[in-house]
Amino acid sequence: MLRWLSTHAGFPARRLPASAEALLCLADAAAGESTPIDSSAANFGLQRREGNKDAAMRAHALRRSRVHFKCDNSAKV
Repeated sequence: MLRWLSTHAGFPARRLPASAEALLCLADAAAGESTPIDSSAANFGLQRREGNKDAAMRAHALRRSRVHFKCDNSAKV
């Protein structure tokens, strides 16, 4: 963050307004945050697609639709 401030904002010779510095610090802290314990909290309630899982479920459904079990419960003795 200091490198960006010195390159783009002329830090330390010039300072940004306090609210802008606070916003930059908050954004930097959020970007550097490690993965949380509960991964759903990181998504903020958004559901992400899992490509491998979706493909596996489609393939499973396709295989199940092609299989027809014949069951004859009559006991022929």
